[in-house]
Amino acid sequence: MRSETVSSLASHEHELATALRSYVPRSAEEEKLVRKIDMLLMPILWIMYILNYVDRTNILVTDSQQKGNAKIAGMTTDLDLDDDRYAWVLSVFFFGYLICEVPSNMILSRSRPSVFLPTIMLVWGVLSVLMSIAKTYGALLGLRFVLGCIEAGKRFGIFCTAAVLSGAFGGISAGAIISHLHNVRGITGWRWLFILEGVATVGVALVAFFVLLDYPSTSKRLTPEERSLAAIRIIHDGIATEGHSDKPLTHGRALVAAVADPRTYMFLILLMLDVGAGTISYFIPTISQTIYKDSVQAQYMTVPIYIVAAVCLNAVAWSSDRTGDRRWHITSALGLGFACSVVCAAVQASVVRYVMVCFVVAGIWSALPLILSWTSTTVSLPPEKRAIVLALVNAFGNFSSVYGSRIWPKHNAPTFHIGFGVTAGFLGGGMVLAATLPVLCGLFTSKGARKEMKPNKAYCEGGES
Repeated sequence: MRSETVSSLASHEHELATALRSYVPRSAEEEKLVRKIDMLLMPILWIMYILNYVDRTNILVTDSQQKGNAKIAGMTTDLDLDDDRYAWVLSVFFFGYLICEVPSNMILSRSRPSVFLPTIMLVWGVLSVLMSIAKTYGALLGLRFVLGCIEAGKRFGIFCTAAVLSGAFGGISAGAIISHLHNVRGITGWRWLFILEGVATVGVALVAFFVLLDYPSTSKRLTPEERSLAAIRIIHDGIATEGHSDKPLTHGRALVAAVADPRTYMFLILLMLDVGAGTISYFIPTISQTIYKDSVQAQYMTVPIYIVAAVCLNAVAWSSDRTGDRRWHITSALGLGFACSVVCAAVQASVVRYVMVCFVVAGIWSALPLILSWTSTTVSLPPEKRAIVLALVNAFGNFSSVYGSRIWPKHNAPTFHIGFGVTAGFLGGGMVLAATLPVLCGLFTSKGARKEMKPNKAYCEGGES
């Protein structure tokens, strides 16, 4: 039996080697396969990611006097939330996110995506509905923490546009729900918000169980030939990135290598500065209400801000891919946000502020996917180390929302000098770091890291292959 198994494995390896030798990248068959996979995956994942951010940020739409979506719909009054308590409600989500992101990625790698992702989506949808019946600050705090743990397993970096548009979608849905359902059947608007958006998430999760693909080698939605080609593509990419390595790193060695590499902290700080500035998204409804006093109109006026951000994000990403540059595109995006934040801090004219906020958000979101991409291509070898670096950068980058959520205190309205000033500081610091990061890479990287960088020197200089 043992000899048969060895013979079978040898035969499989021979077939694999033959297929790899005959593999031609970007063939007509491969492009057809990629289009098919895109059509099967992209729409459902895009919708899932929108709902991910809607359920994460609907806490903002809820106080009849001021605050975010849940903030301006009466939640802070009903649950007796002052500024400090509200900041903790926002922040506790990211504690759960930080703790559970790496474990959730490990579970995902050992499970079926078509089961794991819809399951956690179903759970967070139920949690969103449960928030509608929260009667106390403690209950809301606990639910937000668990929500962070669950959503840590659902991070699709390539869907940043969906994350941006979720702000527009959230503003439209919040305005409609608050204006038409407030106090219907004795239920306040913010509770209806959690109920309806949570139910929508549960519905999409149930559909996703039947729509999502699994891994190429097991997907029943692909023909045997397509499964084989998809598997070869993945293996080919793995060899292309690992060819210099004698053997893969263990998890422990990869973790040590990631923690010991100064580049990890450079990109971690860069993302923390961008995401820290991005907490302005949690307070856009509040800022809008200082311009438009009607809470429903304030919700609708958040939509153009995110539309502008989505357009800019796609334009910057397209230009970055076309030119092969990361460094100066990130620097320019953060510079735009920095300049507009300074204007917002200095000028009180409502229309000017509103326009500037559009471009502050656009600069923040345009830089985000490029930072993650730059991290991946700079610390690209070995792949085991790269995976841990990306997990650390993303986890701690999002943790910046804990302190970022405290820079917009209610007592600072309507000027919000503190919020805009700190945001300008974050973006200015990020702009300088992005511009100088290639130099810092050369100054502070170890000999081992420099050896890894040799095949990818252009990446740390802001280029792309």
